Amino acid sequence: MADPAEIARPVLVVGAGPVGMTAALALRARGLPVTVLESGAKDRVRPGSRALFVHRQSLKLLERARPGLGQRVAAYGTTWRTRRTLYRGRQVFARTYPEAANGGGDDRLPAFASLRQVDTERFLFEACLEAGVDFRFDAEVTGVEATGTGVTVTAADGGSWTAGHAIAADGARSGVRRALNIPLEGTRSDGYHVVVDVADPAGGEMSFERVFHYEHPAAGGRTVLRVPFTGGFQIDLQCRADDPPGTYDTEQAVRRWLPRLVGADCAHHVLWVSRYHFLRKVAASFTDPAGRVLLTGEAAHLFPPFGARGMNSGIADAVAAADAISTACSDPTRAPVAIGEFASTRRRAALFNSVAAGAALDHMRPRRWGRMTQRAAATLAPVVPRCGAWLEHAPYGPRGGPKADAARKY
Repeated sequence: MADPAEIARPVLVVGAGPVGMTAALALRARGLPVTVLESGAKDRVRPGSRALFVHRQSLKLLERARPGLGQRVAAYGTTWRTRRTLYRGRQVFARTYPEAANGGGDDRLPAFASLRQVDTERFLFEACLEAGVDFRFDAEVTGVEATGTGVTVTAADGGSWTAGHAIAADGARSGVRRALNIPLEGTRSDGYHVVVDVADPAGGEMSFERVFHYEHPAAGGRTVLRVPFTGGFQIDLQCRADDPPGTYDTEQAVRRWLPRLVGADCAHHVLWVSRYHFLRKVAASFTDPAGRVLLTGEAAHLFPPFGARGMNSGIADAVAAADAISTACSDPTRAPVAIGEFASTRRRAALFNSVAAGAALDHMRPRRWGRMTQRAAATLAPVVPRCGAWLEHAPYGPRGGPKADAARKY
């Protein structure tokens, strides 16, 4: 039986990124009051190259949380239909998929939408305001106290909020996770990647293709991924473990090597330059012992970007957390089971994603036998097409995984 007092209590969401705002929308769709605490300012601009891909399953979840939102994101985003893979300058795979026919309902959503995270966040923020989500900016969470009856969150400036439940969506350096003393378990990759967002030059005719290039000759044999998004494209350069810092990852360095890959005109339109060491880590628990705080997104797991598992699995976390809290509020006797199922299901999905990301990284940074296998596959690709298909698919890790996992390959 629903507990009116419990339903009337607000739910706190810590973090106003894509995962936090998705959680807020999903909670509002269930009639629950929501306050979002964000450490940054209202007009903050988060630097760096971030997630591009919103997969169909995530678009469906956004549509469920706020009707029309998934369609707005999809309409703005780019859906490219050509995939191309090269090895040392020679094409080994290319496929152009037919344009999907539009049906009704969810069938109108494309396989994915490619857009910068700042644009995804813009659509989410507008939807949150429409849905009546309460935002509190400049609220850096430093303390969390969870009991059997609720949770109290405190900020660095002394502010304090009490609620029935809280969702942590405050990213890789989660203050909530630290306050709860929940460790992240996993590994950090050798070497680093440089990711560059580039705006389309005015009047330019950019190709809407995703191109993966093994051992690109113009990059000194380093592997390069090029992915279009609405308004530009992203370049991912895989550096070697012994590449000194500053050689490829500063704006000055990018101006030196980027023209060889995309032309001098495009190289003058750099939006962001980011350097990443890819982490594969999963929180030891997705809830506190009292079951009042639920971890989602990068507060709960960190993955390399290949396979677009990070934000997409975070969106699935957010909706699952809202479902669990809604159940707990409407029937407190079911709370332990609902919260427990959220924690076990989403952690299982995260562990699968971590293993899949590890397989992708092993392919991206192969040992001697791995390099020989890739070379052999590239040699055979013209006569054995499945060798080229393997070179195309392997960098993104295996498909599938737990049913609750929304992450899919490119």
